Amino acid sequence: MACPLLKLLVLAGILVLQVISTCKATLIAGDKDEQRLSEVTWAVTYDPPNLKMHMNTVENVSVRIEGINAADLDDIRMVQLKSDREHVAWVENGTIVLSTDLSKTASYNGTFGIVGNFLGQTNIFVELVRKNGTTERISSSNFPVIVIRKERVIDHVFTGSVILLMSILYINFGAALDVGALKQIARRPIGPVIGFLCQFIFMPLVSYGLGHLLFPDNYELQLGLFFTGVSPAGGASNIWTVALGGNLTLSIAMTTISTLAAFGMMPLWIFTLGRRIFERANLGVPYSRFAYTALGLVVPISAGLIIQRYCPRFARLLVRILKPMSVILILFIVIFAIVTNLYLFELFSWQIIVAGLGLPLLGYCFGFLASHLMRLPLADSLAISVETGIQNTGIAIFLLRFALEQPAADLTTVMPVSNAIMTPLPLMLLLIGLRIHARTKQRTEGSLIPKNDINPSVEAT
Repeated sequence: MACPLLKLLVLAGILVLQVISTCKATLIAGDKDEQRLSEVTWAVTYDPPNLKMHMNTVENVSVRIEGINAADLDDIRMVQLKSDREHVAWVENGTIVLSTDLSKTASYNGTFGIVGNFLGQTNIFVELVRKNGTTERISSSNFPVIVIRKERVIDHVFTGSVILLMSILYINFGAALDVGALKQIARRPIGPVIGFLCQFIFMPLVSYGLGHLLFPDNYELQLGLFFTGVSPAGGASNIWTVALGGNLTLSIAMTTISTLAAFGMMPLWIFTLGRRIFERANLGVPYSRFAYTALGLVVPISAGLIIQRYCPRFARLLVRILKPMSVILILFIVIFAIVTNLYLFELFSWQIIVAGLGLPLLGYCFGFLASHLMRLPLADSLAISVETGIQNTGIAIFLLRFALEQPAADLTTVMPVSNAIMTPLPLMLLLIGLRIHARTKQRTEGSLIPKNDINPSVEAT
């Protein structure tokens, strides 16, 4: 019995050694194949060297490959042109046919059609497909392609309208700035300090983290969400504060403070944390454009202060129309942006909807929790909560459209538009809930009043 068992053990050992040697040979062969393929040193050039094209168009590009030899083709089954992001642009009939009958170094010349599909940036590159099915990309073969929209008259109308309305709104802010009220609040600035920390510390960090979580590979959407998070509180926050029974005076003071602080805090965040997104997206930080934009907002608010000083009657009129003007501006920008750019809804996904709803919702919850922990009155907590969650999407769209080149300006706009659409939903549900609760409480209290106490005046007579 020992001999057969010994034979089985010997056979098993031989099989194991054969398997190990086979795997080792395979790995060595694979390493040799990779080494041989990595030695391919083709020089790929394009004419033109880069391409900017419109959506739904086709542009021809000439491709030249030099340094091809017979040894390079031994392990290659196919050579093709491919795109990093085929939803942006792709190559028509991208297979490159190379002659296998090469006695010396040769070159290849061909022309291919690049199809612009949707807004964005991508790279066209040469890919080698090995006979074993693996692929390798020629690192020096990148061909940058940018797809943009055609300029339309309505786009210029939209741009001019936004500039005009933003200027008028900031003139109103300057006219409504109450320096005396700010001094009073400065004496006990608990509410504004909490609001400032929530608005300019919590919201930028949350928007940055939320963008990385939901859009790990889409830097344009990360940038759009981040710009939304660093924007100051919107004018609609005052209206919602009144509707929910919050402290209107605190709300107006916080809106004013956040608007003024935005001139320093927004560039601070954009040029520090935001610069990381710009670098990953291969976009240059437009320092000059941001400076011009900030200057363009300082001028009208200064004009409003001058009007307040020398034309008090006109200033009071401007203050009176501040709230409706803010609402009109927000509605106009959002509706006009949707109507003129219906392509934005092609970009909508569950991540964009979650981001548009999640950013204000987290702001509402954090603002209310922070103020509640500081034992502030309920009216103050509501005001801080609303001011934290509502972002000035008009400013975000304004900055993105005027500070960035196309197509980044269009692609990033989808986030503030989504935020503007989703922001009122939690507040609307809360308002409906409060109204139902108030009516239920009123009916309950009314049912507990004795009949002879319903109209005391009748009994008195």
